[in-house]
Amino acid sequence: MDAVQTIQWLAAVLAVLKSAVEFFLDRLNAAYVRGRAGKMPSVFEGIIANETYARSADYTLAKNQLSQLSNPCGLIVLLAALFSGFLPWSYDVFSGFAGESAWAKAFWIIGIAFLFSATEWPWEWHRQFRLEERFGFNKTTLRLWIADRIKGAALAVLLGAPMLALLLWLVKAVGSHWWLYGWGTAISFQIAMMFVIPKWILPWFNRFEPLAEGELRERLLRLGKAAGFSASTIQVMDGSRRSAHSNAFFAGFGRFRKIVLFDTLVQQLSAAELEAVLAHEIGHYKKKHVWKLLAWSCFALLVGFWMLAQLMHFPPFYAAFGFAEGSLAPAFLLFGLLSGLISFWITPLSSAWSRKFEYEADAFAAQTIDSENASSGAGAATLISALRKLAEKNLSNLTPYPLYSRFYYSHPTLLEREQALQKAIQKN
Repeated sequence: MDAVQTIQWLAAVLAVLKSAVEFFLDRLNAAYVRGRAGKMPSVFEGIIANETYARSADYTLAKNQLSQLSNPCGLIVLLAALFSGFLPWSYDVFSGFAGESAWAKAFWIIGIAFLFSATEWPWEWHRQFRLEERFGFNKTTLRLWIADRIKGAALAVLLGAPMLALLLWLVKAVGSHWWLYGWGTAISFQIAMMFVIPKWILPWFNRFEPLAEGELRERLLRLGKAAGFSASTIQVMDGSRRSAHSNAFFAGFGRFRKIVLFDTLVQQLSAAELEAVLAHEIGHYKKKHVWKLLAWSCFALLVGFWMLAQLMHFPPFYAAFGFAEGSLAPAFLLFGLLSGLISFWITPLSSAWSRKFEYEADAFAAQTIDSENASSGAGAATLISALRKLAEKNLSNLTPYPLYSRFYYSHPTLLEREQALQKAIQKN
């Protein structure tokens, strides 16, 4: 077997193996949840109503079933794109009328990415208008759903095309060390987006209004000041236009930083519980989780650009997928398509790291609320109350299969978070 065939087989095996593991984990999780759907575990008695627990199990199983259908279809699309000859054919056709400029190549990559995205639309439509509708979460309209995708495509062109064109130009302009310049460019773009997204992009999709004057606003601002977290404003986002799910986050840096609460979250939680949720979000900032994630992203991008630079000088890489040696845009596209087959296997590590951050943010929230109220244990108890309500309102999976949650879950389960907070109360 020559190098070309080895690359072809390796890509196919990795794609099939990834899909098989996803399918296997979905089946394990479904069987585990289904086996516990009839009776709520005693640990949740008095916390979650039986009917809510049963409904959360149904919601989990419905999402699981959709995943078991959509993932194999995604595998078929990927394998067809890689080995049918469509990608090199489309590249030749596009280059024939658009030329060989960096801009033309960037638009070809954007166009192929758009086609891949379009293959997911039927599943996204079913998830939004069938699955989410069935469980009372869907609040969007077909018109808004279509508008979101049009806006997403427009952003890909307005932001993605110039970035790709610049990277492709750098390969020609600076020679063998282009990947270092490319890495620096990508990092600069990523940091710039931290300012651009909350100020200009998010308002394109959602409406933001300042939190109304009153006790809640004063309470949250006082908490931020006590925790050493100053924000330019607290805003409420109209998340209810699309979904009944709830969330909170902060965006931006420095004087551009703002706290954002979903309107659904404001409706679901008491003022004290909202304060605990906000303290948790502030905990991510104070514990430097954002900067740690940014540092990891920088490292991963550096490795990625270096690997891409090596593959660009490996002729079998091009030949394995039907491209001529030295085709820059296809190298970028192929790397984007194939890198997920490798990064998938570190998902459990990134999930574990994220769960560690969540525990730290929970502990910070509990300590901050305690300090503000000169009490011991009140912060943990309030946060537990908020987490229970959020799990109930969002129909969270309360009993995931342990291996499934370790692999995928970026947040600990409700029970795991409660146990950690209870230990904090006992220590005090």
